[in-house]
Amino acid sequence: MHQPPDILALAYKQAPMMEHLHLLHERERQIPGSVNYTINRYHRNNQWNIEDTGMMVYHYERSKPRESYLELKFCLTGNVYCRQKDIECDMCKFNASATCAERVESVDVMSFKFSPVHLSQFVKPRKINDTLTEDILNFRHSSSFTKILPLCGKTRLVIEALLNHSYTESLENIYINAQTQMLLLYSLDCMVGEKELDVINCKFLANEADREKISKAREILIEHIGEPITIKELSRKVAINECYLKKGFKEMFGTTIFDFYQGQRMEHARYLLYEKGLSVTDVSVMLGYSSISHFSTAFKKHTGLKPCELLLR
Repeated sequence: MHQPPDILALAYKQAPMMEHLHLLHERERQIPGSVNYTINRYHRNNQWNIEDTGMMVYHYERSKPRESYLELKFCLTGNVYCRQKDIECDMCKFNASATCAERVESVDVMSFKFSPVHLSQFVKPRKINDTLTEDILNFRHSSSFTKILPLCGKTRLVIEALLNHSYTESLENIYINAQTQMLLLYSLDCMVGEKELDVINCKFLANEADREKISKAREILIEHIGEPITIKELSRKVAINECYLKKGFKEMFGTTIFDFYQGQRMEHARYLLYEKGLSVTDVSVMLGYSSISHFSTAFKKHTGLKPCELLLR
């Protein structure tokens, strides 16, 4: 069986003594068929010499395909954590964090595990699937492996956003779903090495203002999980041509607007059903569906399960 190295030991150059690790904060989600994650923040000892490290683990089980998984692991230092984060201390509230006495430097250890069911949504049907990326997403690569990932600027920004956001409950789930998809995109792109991450094929995206409009459109989609929005409405909100919006979104985020939006809605539905125990009726209404049958069809297409089947687990 493939045994990947411990990410913290890899970053620390030796196995750290657990009694020296003081846990500041932790988050965890374990939902069947979804991306499952753990995020642990530890108080950093000034004597530790830790390097920022990223790692991809492709775990392939030929005889038990459902037990295969793709995992992204990261260990970052240099971020700060406020001990009063949950109640937001006065200093941090007014952006005076540099002088906040409650802030400490942290070591952040993260794991994001993607199941075959979850990854299948990103693969489009083709007659020939012969690229490394498609082999991995389809779990057709014949052997397990561990790959050290370079932490490019875009990856760091996504990770820092994950660590320092202020969302809670349902909004936190929606936000993390979207950010983990970006981590997957950047990590696969780094591994395959087909192009540099900053290369842009759409000429109009060479303009920073246009890139910001496309990023703003993605933020609006995340904010409107329960309020379906048309591409025409979205293009007006960010003041960009519909055609440019669709092309730019696909170029920057590796997916169409519809696929991204639908994927985020269904992943949030999975969270509401499994973690919150809401009824199928309540979830369909919260996500803006006109009928339960339409919601159930969309959910099964995305997850392979009927909503009621997830409730029974």
